[in-house]
Amino acid sequence: MAPPVAERGLKNVVWQKIKATVFDDCKKEGEWKIMLLDEFTTKLLASCCKMSDLLEEGITVVEDIHKNREPVRQMKALYFITPTSKSVDCFLRDFGSKSENKYKAAYIYFTDFCPDNLFNKIKASCSKSIRRCKEINISFIPHESQVYTLDVPDAFYYCYSPDPGNAKGKDAIMEAMADQIVTVCATLDENPGVRYKSKPLDNASKLAQLVEKKLEDYYKIDEKSLIKGKTHSQLLIIDRGFDPVSTVLHELTFQAMAYDLLPIENDTYKYKTDGKEKEAILEEEDDLWVRIRHRHIAVVLEEIPKLMKEISSTKKATEGKTSLSALTQLMKKMPHFRKQITKQVVHLNLAEDCMNKFKLNIEKLCKTEQDLALGTDAEGQKVKDSMRVLLPVLLNKNHDNCDKIRAILLYIFSINGTTEENLDRLIQNVKIENESDMIRNWSYLGVPIVPQSQQGKPLRKDRSAEETFQLSRWTPFIKDIMEDAIDNRLDSKEWPYCSQYPAVWNGSGAVSARQKPRANYLEDRRNGSKLIVFVIGGITYSEMRCAYEVSQAHKSCEVIIGSTHILTPKKLLDDIKMLNKPKDKVSFIKDE
Repeated sequence: MAPPVAERGLKNVVWQKIKATVFDDCKKEGEWKIMLLDEFTTKLLASCCKMSDLLEEGITVVEDIHKNREPVRQMKALYFITPTSKSVDCFLRDFGSKSENKYKAAYIYFTDFCPDNLFNKIKASCSKSIRRCKEINISFIPHESQVYTLDVPDAFYYCYSPDPGNAKGKDAIMEAMADQIVTVCATLDENPGVRYKSKPLDNASKLAQLVEKKLEDYYKIDEKSLIKGKTHSQLLIIDRGFDPVSTVLHELTFQAMAYDLLPIENDTYKYKTDGKEKEAILEEEDDLWVRIRHRHIAVVLEEIPKLMKEISSTKKATEGKTSLSALTQLMKKMPHFRKQITKQVVHLNLAEDCMNKFKLNIEKLCKTEQDLALGTDAEGQKVKDSMRVLLPVLLNKNHDNCDKIRAILLYIFSINGTTEENLDRLIQNVKIENESDMIRNWSYLGVPIVPQSQQGKPLRKDRSAEETFQLSRWTPFIKDIMEDAIDNRLDSKEWPYCSQYPAVWNGSGAVSARQKPRANYLEDRRNGSKLIVFVIGGITYSEMRCAYEVSQAHKSCEVIIGSTHILTPKKLLDDIKMLNKPKDKVSFIKDE
C-alpha cells in the first residue's frame, strides 16, 4: 500500500500503529467492512489519514456510531471507539438480538483500557456476534508532526478552578489525562524518565506521579508482555502558569499570527478571490504551509511573490516551445502549476489578511508588548516605568477591550503583581469591570496578580546575540526549558524526577572521540533521544514552533510537545474568566 498522505512524524507513527493493530488485524482478502467511529476517533483518524487510505484498507463506508443508521446485515462492521458508556451503549443497540443485529459481525477496537464493567456488559449482551475485542492504546490526537493534544479543553477548568466541589472531577480528569499520556509514550515506544516543574502549583507533580505509576504498570503488561526499562527519553510535565506572557502577547510568526487575528476554526481559513468565497485547510499536506508557517510575517510577504514569479517564469518557458513534445509536457505539468499557484494564492491572501489587521491596530501595540514582556526596549535599554509604557495603549480608542486587557496583563506580569488599588484604578479607567476576571483569575494558575510577589522572576537566557525583528524579540519560556533539558542543565530541585531509576540522559547527543559518528540526520532521529513535553491547560502556536526550532538545532534529540488542547489568546481569556463560575458536569470524564 502507498503510504498515507500524512507522511510526517507523529501523524505517520500513529497511522502505522492503527494500520497494524486495527486494519491488518481484521483484514480478509476481498472483504469490505463498514467502519463506526465516535467523536474522538473521528478526530483521531481525520488527523492522520484520508478516506482513500481507508478504502485501501477495505473500508467502504464510515459512519457515526451515535446516529441512526439503516441495517446492513450482509456486511461486517469495524468499531473503533473510546471505552465510554455512551459509545458502548450505541454499540450494544446495534446488536440487541440476533434477529435485530444491524451487521453480520463486529470487530471492536478501543482507543485505550476498557473498564471491566463495560467489558462485562458487552460480553453478557452479544459475545457471539463479536470476532475481535481489543485495546490499541492510542488515546491522543497527533495534531502536527511534532505536536499532540489530548482533546480535553475542559481539563483547564477542572485543574485550575478554585471551587472545592470540583475535587472529584479534577481527580477523574487527572486519571484520564495520565492514561492518555501513557498512550503517547507507548505509541512512540518510549518509557521516559518523568520530571515535573515543582512550583507554584502541585498539578504537575500529581499528574507526573500518576503517569509514572501507569507507565510502570503498562510496561509490565504491554502487548509483548515484556518489562521495558527506562528509555533514553524524558517527559516534562508543566502547569500552564509557568509562562503567562507567551499566551497573551501578539505573535508575528505566520501561523501564530493568523490563528490569533483571523477567525480560523478547525484549521479552516475562509477567504475571497475573484469575488468568490473559498475555503482552505491549513494542514501539513501543504508543503508550502509547512515551509512558511513558523517564519516571520515580513519574510512570508517577501517569499510568496518570489515563488509565484518562479512558477510563472517556468510556465512561460515551457509555453514558448511549440513542439508536440513540449505541449505534451505542458499538459502534464498544468495540474501541478495550478495546484502550486492555488496554494500560493491561499497563503498570500492569509498573509495580506494578517497584515491588514496588523496595520490597523496591532503594529502600535507590539512595541509596547515587547517592551513590557522583556523589560527592555529595542535598543536594550531597561524600561524604568512600566506604567508609562502601558498608558498610551489604554488611552487609544482604536484598541478594543481584549487588546487592552492583554496589555494590562503584560504590565502586571512585568512587575510580578500589583496592588489592589492600582488594579482597581486600571479596571475602572478602561471600563472593563465586566471582564475584570480575565485579569484577576490568573492567580488560580499561580501567577502573581494581587499582591505583588516578593519572589524574583526566573532568570532568562541571554539571547541578545540572536537576530530578531524589533517587534518579535520575546522568546517563549518553553524554548529555554527545552534547550536546558537537552543540554542536561535543568535544576533537579526545580525539576525533580518521579522515576527512581531514569536512564542516563544524553539529549545533546555528545559522543566520545572513540564512538563512530552517525551517518545522517534521519539516522540521528531514529536512534536519538526524545524529549516529550506536556503542558496542563493548553499550548500556544509559538510554543509549538519552539519544538521544531529546538529539534532542528539539536539534531540528535526530537522534541514532541503536547497539551490538553491548543489555545489562542482570546479563547484562553474566556476560559480564565470562567474559572470562578460554577460549571455543570461534562461528559468527557471516563466512566468509573
